[in-house]
Amino acid sequence: MAPLPDEARDEIRRLQRHYEQRQSALLPALFVAQRELGWLPPQALQEVADLLDLPLSEVTAVASFYRFFFLEPAGRHLILLCTNLACLLNGAEDLRRHLEERLGVRPGQTTPDGAFTFRESECLAACHLAPMLMVDRERFGPLTPREVDELLERYRAR
Repeated sequence: MAPLPDEARDEIRRLQRHYEQRQSALLPALFVAQRELGWLPPQALQEVADLLDLPLSEVTAVASFYRFFFLEPAGRHLILLCTNLACLLNGAEDLRRHLEERLGVRPGQTTPDGAFTFRESECLAACHLAPMLMVDRERFGPLTPREVDELLERYRAR
């Protein structure tokens, strides 16, 4: 049974037309699959490999290399805490400890209620917001622990 809906399969086939080499369509194809399923189960990886005519080992290697792909179910919201130098110098470590305490999970884990998956990220390309984090696709910063609490309440309600 194919885990991807027909529309997603068609979208992945269309992606290939934008690239000279099918390997170049792999990242966008994985994003399509993850958008549709919320994560990348083994069946989805196999389906992407079949659609792009790539070895499953190559698809799995790419999906497991990048931190923004989930190889197990993720929370409804993804929190990425930036840990680059600017954020660390401006309090990212305090925010990490605060998030661990408030969420009850460590980086790389999902809260028991499935609301949040918390990860650290080497750089989120927003040094002017240090210390900062992203929730899903929105960037926030500079942040205090109190502002982090407000963000958590706002997103938990969604």
